[in-house]
Amino acid sequence: VLLQASGGGLVQPGGSLRLSCAASEPILSNYHMGWFRQAPGKERQFVAAISWREANTYYTDSVKGRFKISRDSATDTVYLRMDSLKAEDTAVYYCAVRQARSSTPLSASGALYDSWGQGTQFTVSS
Repeated sequence: VLLQASGGGLVQPGGSLRLSCAASEPILSNYHMGWFRQAPGKERQFVAAISWREANTYYTDSVKGRFKISRDSATDTVYLRMDSLKAEDTAVYYCAVRQARSSTPLSASGALYDSWGQGTQFTVSS
């Protein structure tokens, strides 16, 4: 599965942005989709994940209540809606897909994801 992330740019603190990640082929019901980010000079960090069939979600603590991951099964696209953005949210954001087995819990480990998109950059700055 090839993934194409988009939606990056420049946004002011407190603003909102939505990232999109389109898959090149249908996402199967047992797959998980995730968003990760990497800020300059830092390691890649898990942001959020969603199960394709049940739409169960999982977030890292620092984005809970501000970010929302969702998916559109009709277009095989996963979204990351981000509100109340902070400077520390500045990073390159990557989407990833995991070919999980049925009932497998969502995971924050990037090593478990099978395919990655190219990343989209956004900056939170006034």
